[in-house]
Amino acid sequence: MNAGMLWFDNDPKTALTAKIERAVNYYHKKYGRKPNLCLINPNALNGEKPEDGKITIRPYRPVLPGHLWIGVEEKN
Repeated sequence: MNAGMLWFDNDPKTALTAKIERAVNYYHKKYGRKPNLCLINPNALNGEKPEDGKITIRPYRPVLPGHLWIGVEEKN
């Protein structure tokens, strides 16, 4: 993914899957297409690997805690 949308949500009461779902819905509404990749700080996963089926969730250290980098993964 070369370009994407940065989403911030540091509410500790909200589940990670709910945060991702909100970001996906906003991205789709704003850009007119569904994202298929979400990059997240590895510490936010707490050792878990959430599966969505609609979007790939991948740990990526440069993403700051509380942020999601969401977009469409380019196929080469």
